[in-house]
Amino acid sequence: AVRLRVREALGARESVGEVKVQGWVRSVRSQKEVLFLHINDGSSLENLQVVADPSLENRDLAFGSAVEVQGRLVKSPHRMQSMELKAETIRVVGPCDTWSFPLKVKERHSLEYIRQFPHLRCRNNTLGSLLRIRSEATAAIHSFFQDNGYVHIHTPIITSNDCEGAGELFQIETSNEARESARKTHFFNVPAFLTVSGQLHLEVMVGAFTHVFTFGPTFRAENSQSRRHLAEFYMVEAELSFTESLQDITQVMEDLFKTATNTVLSKCPRDVELFHKYIAPAQKPKNFLVIPFTVILIFFFFSFCRVSYNEAVEILKQASQTFTFKPEWGCDLQTEHEKYLVKHCGEVPVFVINYPYDLKPFYMRDNEDGPQHTVAAVDLLVPGIGELCGGSLREERLPFLEARLQRLGLTDAYQWYLDLRKFGSVPHGGFGMGFERYLQCILGVDNIKDVIPFPRFSHSCLL
Repeated sequence: AVRLRVREALGARESVGEVKVQGWVRSVRSQKEVLFLHINDGSSLENLQVVADPSLENRDLAFGSAVEVQGRLVKSPHRMQSMELKAETIRVVGPCDTWSFPLKVKERHSLEYIRQFPHLRCRNNTLGSLLRIRSEATAAIHSFFQDNGYVHIHTPIITSNDCEGAGELFQIETSNEARESARKTHFFNVPAFLTVSGQLHLEVMVGAFTHVFTFGPTFRAENSQSRRHLAEFYMVEAELSFTESLQDITQVMEDLFKTATNTVLSKCPRDVELFHKYIAPAQKPKNFLVIPFTVILIFFFFSFCRVSYNEAVEILKQASQTFTFKPEWGCDLQTEHEKYLVKHCGEVPVFVINYPYDLKPFYMRDNEDGPQHTVAAVDLLVPGIGELCGGSLREERLPFLEARLQRLGLTDAYQWYLDLRKFGSVPHGGFGMGFERYLQCILGVDNIKDVIPFPRFSHSCLL
């Protein structure tokens, strides 16, 4: 028998004899003359209908049980799907105790409920859709960079640098170091941390490759349990050499966003539809066609807006809305400011460029302007989320970089970084995009913890 995935079976154009489908039972309906099953193997939101003789039913054939079905794939008379499986044999591979199974048939469980079962929640339709979308979005991002000539770099997860300079790092110790902390010994001879960004390592690589990217886990020890923060999340980061314009950086950001989103919408339309119909807050249209039309209209046929930090502050100062944090030049933009700017610009993504010099890390390029001193930095703000991407031109001029590191007392720690400017330095820049925030944006999810596979919630084995 030919083994088919559920997605392949549903997409078949003609009948196929002797096929085998494996998956989990989503529903059982036994009638006097026919037995109906719906099974799913995670490859599709839609279930495959199995039609069988009632004699094939047994007590272990229940919701949640794992089965292997052999039979003939035939055209379905049902208008909701084109193909169905005429079963000749049904084998229960793994029975399921439906009474104690926390997911119940025909119940739409809330995200709050299924967070209690991190080891089982992937069997829920919502999380199944999310994981398929994550998979397609990941592949789309890799394809975008590969198709545009970028070299994929695996940057270290364990590092000794704090790229962001915020000090919100998880320090790594062996169990012996934890017990004998008084001895102040380190496994790597220096303090080691979980990475907050792969940027500095990518900057090393643009001394040999003109375009590089990384896509991996990053960690922030920010003590926040809000709906916007994660301790562990995935970051897409890229660096481009031989560029002296922020326009080059923003163009890559925009193209990446549009390409990845187009791929997700084309390959996972029903999965995205599920989120916009039932999950996205305040986005429950009667007809799902409203959502992709809006997305396509905003994200594909219009260029993203572009304002300077100076202009953004003036827009905020003139706003009729009262902000919790008063907008002032020289202060960082808060989430409420970012969302207002997106709304002000017509609910389209907005690039904010040229931030105050003192707000940004040492590696951002000095614009040498005055009296309001700025650096060539950029943030991409998107509807419903606020900041999605952050980037800048990097300071490639050795005297400027030396002077700033000296003022910050970082010269010794970043001597290797200065070396990069001594040996074949070129103008370059780059950016980083939070992957989970990207998923929040395209799916309309309010709580960022609902777009990760494993929430840190209850069971100690998964914490």
